[in-house]
Amino acid sequence: MSLRIPELLAPAGDLEKLQAAVVYGADAVYLGGKQFGLRAGAGNFTPEDMARGVAFAHRRGVKVYVTVNVFARNRDLELLPGYLRELRDLGVDAVIVSDPGVLDLAVRLVPELPVHLSTQASTTNWAAAAFWAAHGAKRIVLARELSGEEIREIRRRVAVPLEVFVHGALCISYSGRCLLSNYLTGRDANRGDCAQACRWRYALVEEKRPGEYLPISEDERGSYILSSRDLCLLEYIPELVEAGVDSLKIEGRMKSLHYVATVVNVYRQALDAYRRDPRHFCVAPAWREELGKVSNRDYTTGFFTGNAVPGAHGAVTGIYRRPYTFVGVVREYDRHAGLALVEQRNRFAVGEELEALVPGGEVLSFRVRAIYDADGTPRRAAPHPRQAVYLSAGSVLPPFSILRRRE
Repeated sequence: MSLRIPELLAPAGDLEKLQAAVVYGADAVYLGGKQFGLRAGAGNFTPEDMARGVAFAHRRGVKVYVTVNVFARNRDLELLPGYLRELRDLGVDAVIVSDPGVLDLAVRLVPELPVHLSTQASTTNWAAAAFWAAHGAKRIVLARELSGEEIREIRRRVAVPLEVFVHGALCISYSGRCLLSNYLTGRDANRGDCAQACRWRYALVEEKRPGEYLPISEDERGSYILSSRDLCLLEYIPELVEAGVDSLKIEGRMKSLHYVATVVNVYRQALDAYRRDPRHFCVAPAWREELGKVSNRDYTTGFFTGNAVPGAHGAVTGIYRRPYTFVGVVREYDRHAGLALVEQRNRFAVGEELEALVPGGEVLSFRVRAIYDADGTPRRAAPHPRQAVYLSAGSVLPPFSILRRRE
């Protein structure tokens, strides 16, 4: 019997990130429309962009799931039926919901459109998984608070496909159901508008000393006592496969194109390595190095290895690590001229040392030999933000190559 490898599911905050996720090896992507999702701050998709994204993904055998995981209010129920039918007609492969009313609507109105139950539903046991499956859920995105053993127990008890988060930001609230943002700013995290108040810097105030703020020292940049580290389960791929998990999910619809390409590329390489030789699988140092090049808040295994994880929250060295700056993405490459058309994202100049992450996983180091604008005029650097320029690197840089600079 051949080894069954889980689906690699990647975030797509906008059409460009969807395309990158597909090019760098995702088996499926998840995205949100302009309404009813839980990432109002992401680029999200118009119906036209969603149609283009679905077509791009399906041509390459990649599935598209759309988030409809808002905790619906009465007024939402008037617009939801039309939106669900629109998603069905666009050809998406599933919708992701958290509200039982929305699930019921979807099952009744668009029965041909599979429904996945969001992690926001806090499914933490096999009985709950069986309940949701009996009410029409075709996949359960398990709560992030589960250990590996608990996941295995759920798999032993139910046949419904299971999805597990393996990488990205963690929320300090149970299954991401947070009230802090709404209380402090009026922005409701459960309706897609989280202000990420847990990332702010806090101090301790003693009841009888109002106005006297006592810092909780961590480093020179301040204290972040509510900020979780980022999840990374790369080394636990064998356990996840053996547990019978059907889909490995990467968090990050609000993350950068650099993040999406890099993280998807690493997990793709790891899953392929495990498929080739499961008995001798080990995490390559290059994979760890790549994950360290994207902005992160240190890494943790979360609850997967048990509940008592030292340092999972707080105690981070600064709020983010940003060892590399994303400077551009290659749009086209002219082999005859040896020039790459690059859309600049951060300033870079002639003579600088850059790296390129190339689709397929190769990492190239090169010095920028020359930069030209659209009419062929030599430039020391691109004069305007996000300007497209031609770059001579001495290496072939195919479309969607990610350019970055070590800081």
